[in-house]
Amino acid sequence: MDVDEIEEEEFGFSRNYFLAKELGSSSRKKSARKLSEIDLVDEEELREVAASIEPKHEKEVNELISSYKSSYSKWLFVLRSGFALLMYGFGSKKALIEDFASKSLTEYSVVVVNGYLQSINLKQVVITLAELLWDQVKLRQKTTSGSLCKSQQPFNTRSISDLLTFLDSPDLEVEECFVCILVHNIDGPGLRDSDSQQCLASIAACAHVRMVASIDHVNAPLLWDKKMVHTQFDWYWCHVPTFAPYKVESMFFPFILAHGGSAQSVKTASIVLQSLTPNAQNVFKVLAEHQLAHPDEEGMPINNLYSTCRERFLVSSQVTLNSHLTEFKDHELIKTKRNSDGQDCLCIPLTNEALQKLIAEIV
Repeated sequence: MDVDEIEEEEFGFSRNYFLAKELGSSSRKKSARKLSEIDLVDEEELREVAASIEPKHEKEVNELISSYKSSYSKWLFVLRSGFALLMYGFGSKKALIEDFASKSLTEYSVVVVNGYLQSINLKQVVITLAELLWDQVKLRQKTTSGSLCKSQQPFNTRSISDLLTFLDSPDLEVEECFVCILVHNIDGPGLRDSDSQQCLASIAACAHVRMVASIDHVNAPLLWDKKMVHTQFDWYWCHVPTFAPYKVESMFFPFILAHGGSAQSVKTASIVLQSLTPNAQNVFKVLAEHQLAHPDEEGMPINNLYSTCRERFLVSSQVTLNSHLTEFKDHELIKTKRNSDGQDCLCIPLTNEALQKLIAEIV
């Protein structure tokens, strides 16, 4: 068989192959069903069904998470040495990280960032870190020297660059003075853009900041370049699979087979509030009670909320209240409106009936 015959045979084989594929695809019956024709269920109903699923291997999961407590002292040493902790592995690491903070970071101020939210105000995060560091510096200097250092320009009027310079300042003559930032899901939807990651890397690189973060996406390391990994974040990788369900994290992702809705459901709000501190819950309760008592008003003025919360010893300063309000806004629990007098007012985007149910659940 010569070369021409071989080429003709190969051409005929390939031509017959593609003809057979075309005939097969044209004769195959196509479905006329469309995604828009699928009968979707109500999202709240679907979430209730999902919440009723009994967890499996709960005892083993709890034992696994408890076994990581023996590493707390090591993790604290790593943080004090200037590294950042990065937790990875299958399962929610939210409870583990917060337990580590409550047990081992009691001497330091801690800021929590929930990366699983759709939008996050990193400027406010940096402001809060700077304010907490400044309070820590003043407290330590007052204890050691008996005198307070000079007052600073308000942090909320500074640029992010100036705030990062303060957090990285070598002039703070206080030994081992730093604030901690916990970032749940640093690879979350609200933090995946390059600007947010660069801002977080700059925060982690500051001399007076220590970061503890978690990742869950398999491609999360692709968010960082070599400089960010080795000179800014300076990660110490911790493999801590917990196999715990992503209960809180999944509440902020819409179900595919559910109708979307803009209103915050009572169930979702209740789960969010239960994950917050008791003081934060009580601040929210003050706002909710005011809204129920004054249904005709456009909301509760921020100054009135601060006065009420301070009288009830729920907050000690406007900074503390602002941190609670920022968390509420990030979770879409409250909205800001401007009333006819020009005052900024806060309101909860729920009906009075839903609000009453919510208060009953968080009491």
